[in-house]
Amino acid sequence: MHIIQEEIGLPTFAAAPVKKGDDNHVIFTISPLPTGYGMTLGNGLRRVLLGSLPGTAVTSVRIAGVQHEYTTIKGVSESILDITLNLKEIKLKKPRKEAEVITLEAKGPGVITAKDLKMSSDIEVLNPDLELLTLDKGATVEMQITVEKGVGYVSASERNKKQNEPGLIYIDAIYSPVMKVRFDVDPARVGQRTDLEKLTMDVQTNGALTAEEAVQFASQLLQSYYGYFASDKKIIEPEFIADFSRAASPHIEDGGLAPVKESYTPIEILNFSPRTLNALINAGVGSIEQLTKCTEPTLANFRGFGAKALDEVKATLGERGLKLASDSVDM
Repeated sequence: MHIIQEEIGLPTFAAAPVKKGDDNHVIFTISPLPTGYGMTLGNGLRRVLLGSLPGTAVTSVRIAGVQHEYTTIKGVSESILDITLNLKEIKLKKPRKEAEVITLEAKGPGVITAKDLKMSSDIEVLNPDLELLTLDKGATVEMQITVEKGVGYVSASERNKKQNEPGLIYIDAIYSPVMKVRFDVDPARVGQRTDLEKLTMDVQTNGALTAEEAVQFASQLLQSYYGYFASDKKIIEPEFIADFSRAASPHIEDGGLAPVKESYTPIEILNFSPRTLNALINAGVGSIEQLTKCTEPTLANFRGFGAKALDEVKATLGERGLKLASDSVDM
């Protein structure tokens, strides 16, 4: 990480589902970040999430008595083209990469949905209520549907050029399990520093992966590419790469104790109430180190800082084994 993180602390990573219990649509927040890193991280993650995650899709279908998609079936309300479009909307999950065939055998009257598909126990339909076609009384339909696991997008025309088989209708395959990715970069503040950023990402998947699994996969993929250019044997300009152990304790040079910049731990990590936090920051107390140098009378003189705020500060510091300075010591 950048050396700036030594001053502002490690960025926090928070995940909040849009709806309680829904792991497939989550808002992620990463903050604080140095200037420019919100766009750098957000854009990179977004591109990988949308185009590089593995998923499962229908790639072709064979329908009894049908030779091409520009036709109809007696007793079926939808055209073959409409049926293939519906098949594209099936959301599937399967562990193995190999192609598998699922079948559909139905007789009317009635609406046929994705839950009527017959498949192995390895394949899971994530939207079983999806309507595929409508059969009139006495009408029948038989299908063999091929599903595959892959990455990105493969058009039907591309498959047709490589694997042209009579009676086999190829379908555009959209493998990505990610349905939506949106990110925003907003200003963030830590202590007296106001030139920092907060990255907020809105990620929604189809359920084949949870939103958090999708972000983890994208991060690991980017890390593997960046690691390809890096060398573990040599660090370029080590003084500008964050070393949090160096920031936490002084080091010895030439047999003596080297001067070390006073630690600055952002006061925000104590999770004070907004009223208490604002009163401290407005009074110029932006770090835990500055706070522990304050006495109770000093805090009481801060504007907007009352007895409840003082009790909150003392209790919170006590949980971390810290305390305010005695009356004989001030800022």
